Amino acid sequence: MPGLNIQSSSEIRVLEHYSAQAFLAVSYPTLCKHERSSNIILAHALKKVSAEAALTGCQFISQSEIALDAPTSDEFSDSLWLTVWSTSPQGVTELELVLACHRAGPHELPIFLWATQLRMLSSPQWLAPRVAALVDRLESRVPATRVFSVFGMTILVKAFGKCWTSLTGFQMEPQPFYSAYLTYCTKATLIDSKASLPLGHLIRRGMISDIEDIARLGKEFADDSIYFPLTIELARAEAQELVSKGQIWLYEVSGAIAAICAVTRSSMKVSAITKVYTCSNWRRQGFAEHLVRSVTHRLLDCGKESVVLYVGHENSARRVYRRIGFVGLSGKPEDRPEDVEDVLELGFIGANRGHW
Repeated sequence: MPGLNIQSSSEIRVLEHYSAQAFLAVSYPTLCKHERSSNIILAHALKKVSAEAALTGCQFISQSEIALDAPTSDEFSDSLWLTVWSTSPQGVTELELVLACHRAGPHELPIFLWATQLRMLSSPQWLAPRVAALVDRLESRVPATRVFSVFGMTILVKAFGKCWTSLTGFQMEPQPFYSAYLTYCTKATLIDSKASLPLGHLIRRGMISDIEDIARLGKEFADDSIYFPLTIELARAEAQELVSKGQIWLYEVSGAIAAICAVTRSSMKVSAITKVYTCSNWRRQGFAEHLVRSVTHRLLDCGKESVVLYVGHENSARRVYRRIGFVGLSGKPEDRPEDVEDVLELGFIGANRGHW
């Protein structure tokens, strides 16, 4: 393929990491170099190390200090990371693919995939042997029923799905669970609004007294997905966690909570906005736009360089996010920057369905 330097003679290695610290010890410099793109991988790993480790130990890892032969535990607790590395004939070793397999509380999460070089994914010669090696290793480490869905860059996910089906016999669901863009907003793209909040309207952080309302809206948000509905008990537990961590923001109208917005998956320079949801009887009044713009503004003012979010290809919220300053959402391929990624979640028939 023109413009691609494909080294078919490179040696490919798959490494296993059973703790976030072991994974970050070899991957952190590369993940930080692509901090927006790697958000779902990096932020989940950082949640599993201490603040001290994240702010000191991880920060001072350089590419030259990475030791791929460092000892690692083989005890699989709640997370497993697989990393794919290649070493060129010149002796240059590079991280190329990451697979993350997590549990969050009682839930198994999807398999998350990420590639360091988006352009290389379009080369079957480059992609096929790496995905095959990754799939072989995963199949040897987890039950096939554990892999209920896989989420990541579209080309990578499709290649993984075909290879996983071929190896395990688990067929893919006929329709994707999710097709979306990973978009972002920065200070340079943020679009301010001159409109002020109407009298009696307020944007604020969620409090303990709001948990029941947040749980109700969180359940409605999850129930919009036919694939991952949520019980009210689990929605309440999720609301309690978001409130305790100061991660949930509310749009309030005369004392009633009309919309919610969560801030999750934070790393040093990037935070993700998730769970944007407006109560059905308050929709089409611009509340979500006010809320997301305000939260995005706060995050950028507090030092984040980018705020990222996923939005479905057919989701009308694309227009809302575009008015705020999230890029690549016009619907025209020529207007979408290369770093606004196309992402996909594929499910597998007969696997044990988790949640996220």
